[in-house]
Amino acid sequence: MSAAADLNHWLATDFTDANTGLEEAYFAAPAEIVYDNTELDQRKHALRDEGAALVTRVGDADGDPYDLLGAVGLYLAACRRHEIDAPEPAQAVAGRLGLALGVAPRFVFAHLSTHNPMARTFTRLPDEATFIHYNGLGVLAYQRAAAALRRVPSVTTSLADTLFDEALAALEAVLAANRGLAEALDPDRFFLNVRPYFKPHPVCGTEYRGANAGDFAAVNEIDLALGLCDRGDPFYQRILAEKYPYVPPEDQRLLRTPPANLHVHKEKLSAVRRAHGAAYAFHHHRLVVPFLAKPAASVPADRQARITASGPPLDVVLATLSRLVDLRTGRVRAG
Repeated sequence: MSAAADLNHWLATDFTDANTGLEEAYFAAPAEIVYDNTELDQRKHALRDEGAALVTRVGDADGDPYDLLGAVGLYLAACRRHEIDAPEPAQAVAGRLGLALGVAPRFVFAHLSTHNPMARTFTRLPDEATFIHYNGLGVLAYQRAAAALRRVPSVTTSLADTLFDEALAALEAVLAANRGLAEALDPDRFFLNVRPYFKPHPVCGTEYRGANAGDFAAVNEIDLALGLCDRGDPFYQRILAEKYPYVPPEDQRLLRTPPANLHVHKEKLSAVRRAHGAAYAFHHHRLVVPFLAKPAASVPADRQARITASGPPLDVVLATLSRLVDLRTGRVRAG
């Protein structure tokens, strides 16, 4: 088999088995990670060493580079999750692939969902599958909504109504996916055994923020097309600039493209705006707060700084997300 095939086989077998076993041990503790346990430490180091031997064989001609980056990125993220340093030669493979693609040299949510032909996962835990499935449904729905809105300026008024209806239905599907996730995902399992794989980690001396399920262009295309957000707003510019390296390469072009002008369709526009705001507000209040903010309150002080996937402290991340809720729901608050 090729180096990529060997790596993919390991990711689908020994890698997921090792991670699953470690997660069950952590959950039984219960803790995010268990230290000073000889057996568990040996399993962590075996995962690191087996993976490094396979990753360092991967060459640029071994397959689709973005797919290869996902495979290598899962290995690096697992090392970070178990708090073991991935060898620099393995990190350098991700660095080389990311540089060639013009993206962050780490796995992102696309590598688990829309760009995941090998159906890779970190573990065999049902809650990881649930998290990927429902968030993936939300991504596809956002992409349908963005695609419909993108076409509105080029069609007649009657056809534009149909496209607005498609966007509205897609955004209602986002809300349905968020509701499904809130009902199906176990908060403790998510916080202890799924979230840690999405944390920031270094690649060749530079730390890259963690993976977010929203790392796609579609939600921002919708923000701008609906007139809810403005490219000239310094706050929103920072959102776009920070996100840019973490979206798939084809989405980078979409983030650079000026938004469609939809403001001549005021009645339909209002309905789509409400649906967009409702889906995002639900995500914040029924997913971010109960699955991240509330469990974080019980985390020891020395681990608080590394809770989020985004890198900054949790209170900073929550303040940013709250402001996005305000923008996407059209809410105006003093200050």
